[in-house]
Amino acid sequence: MPLSPTLPRTDPAALAELQHEHGRALFGFLLGLTGGDAQRAEDLVQETLFRAWQHPEALASGHESMRPWLFTVGRRLAIDARRARMSRPQEVDPEGLEQAPAPHDGVTSSVTAIDVRRAVGSLGREHREVLLQVYFRDRSVAEAAAELGIPAGTVKSRTYYALRALKKDLQGYDLGA
Repeated sequence: MPLSPTLPRTDPAALAELQHEHGRALFGFLLGLTGGDAQRAEDLVQETLFRAWQHPEALASGHESMRPWLFTVGRRLAIDARRARMSRPQEVDPEGLEQAPAPHDGVTSSVTAIDVRRAVGSLGREHREVLLQVYFRDRSVAEAAAELGIPAGTVKSRTYYALRALKKDLQGYDLGA
């Protein structure tokens, strides 16, 4: 909407002088309010100066310095911008989504448990017994051998082949090896 010729306008030279005289201090002030985000602080400086351009009466007020007015406007703009950011979901970089681990929920855990039970159930009795002793009851090879009444070498061999069969049966899961 074009400005009416009867409305007062800010003199471009006065606005340039305002930016020259107070721009750096205003930027430093807003940089602190934005947590060191230089781009956001620059945007707020521009918006503050735009507000000064929109309100020529502020420049013509006769105050000794415009810095208090500029800092007040800049501070209010920073607060408004922060409130606006806080009221909507956080923006996420699409590349960050690809690198983020998949969410771990109860459904995923339940499905994994069912698949593992099914895979262990498909093993022969000897292989299941060895895995039960070594992994689920946390026994050493010697303890498992004594419990099952078989040589330690047989425990190692059955464990190896049982894990190999599970790995084959559970393809698509990250088994860490």
